[in-house]
This record gives sequence, C-alpha cells and structure tokens, in this order.
Amino acid sequence: MAEVALRNVTKAFGDTVAVNDVSMTIEDGAFVVLLGPTGAGKTTTLRLISGLESLDAGSIHIGGRDVGADTPAQRDVAMVFQQYSLYPHMSVRDNLAFPLRSPILRTPEDVIDRKIRQIAEVLQIPHKLDNKATELSGGEMQRVSIGRALVRDPQIYLMDEPLSSLDAKLRADLRVELKRIHADLGSTLLYVTHDQIEAMTMATHVGVLESGRLVQYGTPKEIYENPVSVYVASRLGLPRINILPADLFPGAHRGAQIGLRPENIRQGEGIEARVLRAEHLGDQTRLHLEVRGHGITTLTDPHRDYGQSETIRISPHNPLYFDASGARVL
Repeated sequence: MAEVALRNVTKAFGDTVAVNDVSMTIEDGAFVVLLGPTGAGKTTTLRLISGLESLDAGSIHIGGRDVGADTPAQRDVAMVFQQYSLYPHMSVRDNLAFPLRSPILRTPEDVIDRKIRQIAEVLQIPHKLDNKATELSGGEMQRVSIGRALVRDPQIYLMDEPLSSLDAKLRADLRVELKRIHADLGSTLLYVTHDQIEAMTMATHVGVLESGRLVQYGTPKEIYENPVSVYVASRLGLPRINILPADLFPGAHRGAQIGLRPENIRQGEGIEARVLRAEHLGDQTRLHLEVRGHGITTLTDPHRDYGQSETIRISPHNPLYFDASGARVL
C-alpha cells in the first residue's frame, strides 16, 4: 500500500471542468470516500488516478512518485467498477485468477492458488470457486468483482460505486464486508459514492466534491459536526439537516440561515409547530412538522403517537448557522 497525493489536479471535457484544482492526500492504509451527487467529479478523479484519463494540470503522486507519465498498468492500482464486469464463460476461480495471470505480473500458479483461496475465505465464497459467473447471485458477482481486485497487492484500491446496483440488504451486508476487509488487509482504498450511509459507516476520511471542487476533507465526524457550508451539511445526516430562516425562531442569531439536525431540535418549549405526519420506523419515529410554511423533520420517541395537525412546541439546541449564500458562520 502507499500514500496517494493529488496536487492541483484539473481535468476538463470541452467547456465542462470535471475536476477543478483538487488537492488531497490519501494516507497509507486510509479508507477515503469521495462523496457528492452525479456530475461532482468523483468518477473522473478515480480515472485520473488510475491513468484512464490524462491530466490537464496538476500532478498525482503514488508512493511519493509522480505517475503522470505512467500507463495504468505501471501505476499498480486495482479498480472495481459499478458493474460486475465478470467473464461469464469462466469459473469464479478463473475470474479471480485472471489479473494474476497477466503478462506483466506473471504470478506462479501455486501463488495464484494460495491467493484465490485466501480472498475467497475473506469474501466468504470458497464454496463458489468452481461455479460459472452466470450461476451467481448479484451479491456474489459483486464479491467476485471486488475479489478480482483484492487478489492483487496494488498501491491503492479504487472503487467506483460498487454497491449501487444491489438491493438494500446486500448493500448493508457488503458495507460490513468491505470495512472488515479493509481492517484485515490494511489496504488503502479510495471509494466513490453518493450514498451518505456508505460514507458515514465505512470511511476514515470523507472528501466532499461540488462541481469538480473539493470543498471539504476530514473525518465523517468532523464533516457532520462542522460542515463549511449548507451544501456540505446536506451531504451527511439522515434525516437531512433542516435549513431554515434564522428569524423563524426568537432571539439573536449569528447568520441568516439556521441549520437544525434532528438532535438539534428540542420538544416541549419554544415556537408552535404543526404535525403533518409521523413515520413509525420501529426504533424511532420520524416526525414531519410545519412552522409558518416551512417544513421541518426530526426524530422523536417511538412509543408516542401523534395526531395529524397536532400542535407541539420546538426550540433549537446547538444549531449551525450559515450566511445568505450558504457559507458557514462560526
């Protein structure tokens, strides 16, 4: 594994700047998640690191070496794509062995067999090694796709939304698997997603991208508790943060907008709020409120029932403040 450093990286496609002056260091052994909506520049960043796209400006260093002139093979990275990309006519064993049998690696067959058995155990698919790829479930195919990268010992693993095409249960299961694999192998991962749950549960560090720019980089806790803008605050947290006019609540305020996460809303005192609906989720109840034409979502006691149009009182507690443009006010 190795440290990967991006320094003022820029890439444009015609008039569209996909990655704009991005600088970021992915430390050796880190699990870094790039988070942002479609078009933020996440996949392009992965492709620039892997060498599948060329830089317009800036530099990329892997293990302290500038790899700008290197081919993808010379960069020694392993990439997992959103789609499985397996060879359907091959067995799971041969799919896993394929990258190790390349003319560049020339891995001895006894080493290939040992690595395949090791990774199959890690991915919990040793009983599937002799199955054809077409005989696997979606979750198993994605495990094989991930395993085909893991059998190598690259400088960094690059993963482009590998769980997005799976159903909710499989996504949850493989999130746990990937975190366990990262801990077991001590590997360096750069993982792209628009799913905030994946970012919060797997990452050691999160990079938030907006229109090609890296707007904040830090631990999930840092970004959740101290976002630099409304945009960043809205990327993490479920239910999403409530962004409201500050003057909706009485008293002095530090900015034009107030940000209230569910845990920043106290019930029992303050201004009146009308209950629109209550969603009972078992361990919690998601309460949708309306205050003077503004919608607010919070979490509340799962054992209490709320009537539609019932009135309760709420007040802010340790809120975040933002100016009119959405920038954080400290």
